[in-house]
Amino acid sequence: MRVKICGITSIEQALAIAKLGADAIGLVFYEKSPRYVTIATAQAIVAALPPFVSSVGLFVNHDKDTVEDVLQQIPLDYLQFHGDEPPEFCGQFNRPYIKAVRVKEGIDLVQYAVEFKKAKALLVDAYLDGIPGGTGKTFDWRLIPQELPLPVILSGGLTPNNVKEAIKAVMPWAVDVSSGVEQSPGIKDIDKCHAFIQGAR
Repeated sequence: MRVKICGITSIEQALAIAKLGADAIGLVFYEKSPRYVTIATAQAIVAALPPFVSSVGLFVNHDKDTVEDVLQQIPLDYLQFHGDEPPEFCGQFNRPYIKAVRVKEGIDLVQYAVEFKKAKALLVDAYLDGIPGGTGKTFDWRLIPQELPLPVILSGGLTPNNVKEAIKAVMPWAVDVSSGVEQSPGIKDIDKCHAFIQGAR
């Protein structure tokens, strides 16, 4: 089971989490988020990452120029789009991307996966009106179809206490956590990160 820890804001935490065995770390470029990182901080974090730990840049309804500006300065491995970006927008940066979808009753995840067929995965998160992610809320995992044409990254309210149950229920390709392993927004609790990764594995 692959694990991404999102909302990393310092080199020290990125390295500690990498040593625990995380497969990927997430860097939030959405300025309204308490986990927002500047270009300079993100550059330093990505430069410090050891081999085989992927860097993922999270964007929310940014314009093309902003995404390209980040990519010119930071060699991100993946892009993660959390807003209302259409497939054409997500696919124009010559970088593999993940499309997040906030799950609620009535959403057709199969159709969503077909629409974003060039994405590497769908990241399924909890829906909370006006908040694009990092809510700490779970959702009804039964809303995720057993068979989707894209790999599923499960997010939304995951913690060290429920990650095993979540994986058994959904059988995703990977899990993604942010607020569920924090002391405070943007500050990870390394013990919780360790427990989460161990639980996922």
